[in-house]
Amino acid sequence: MEYHATLPVSPDFLKKLHVNDILYVTGKLFTARDCAHEKMRAMNPKDLPFDPSGMALYHCGPLMKQEQEKWIVVSAGPTTSSRMEDVEDIILDRFAVHMIIGKGGMGKRTAKALKKTGSVYAAFPGGVGVLAAEKITGVSQVFWLEELGMPEAVWVLDVQEFGPLVVAMDSTGRSLYQRL
Repeated sequence: MEYHATLPVSPDFLKKLHVNDILYVTGKLFTARDCAHEKMRAMNPKDLPFDPSGMALYHCGPLMKQEQEKWIVVSAGPTTSSRMEDVEDIILDRFAVHMIIGKGGMGKRTAKALKKTGSVYAAFPGGVGVLAAEKITGVSQVFWLEELGMPEAVWVLDVQEFGPLVVAMDSTGRSLYQRL
């Protein structure tokens, strides 16, 4: 099936998504790589400078340029998701994130957390950073830029029909990667 969703999505919508479904999302997502995950792991929701609930988490270290006061996304391809395996269950549970977008899949620990929280993991093809950037309509906020640097900072992005994404791990515990 093919779905077009506006974030935030409902628990009922997430239950409809199954492995191999194609998904396009509109709304807000936030980027987080290794350093941002570790930083978030040490925090409570009230301590974060942004509210990730309702947004999709995108494993991405975007290439940005600044023109006057505005950030422009040059490239925003996915990064390898398995690097976040050790902390993703904490992020899903603690911060009410229900959609992860990344590359290459995640492991059993994340699959268990997806099932527990009713969440999904959607894969974005690697090597498509410019295509991804074209689907980003704006940068709402950036956090921890000075501390973590451009690729590791958290970028809150507005997206329109972001995809195509393939549902690779669904809320029932099924995983495309287990089947391969």
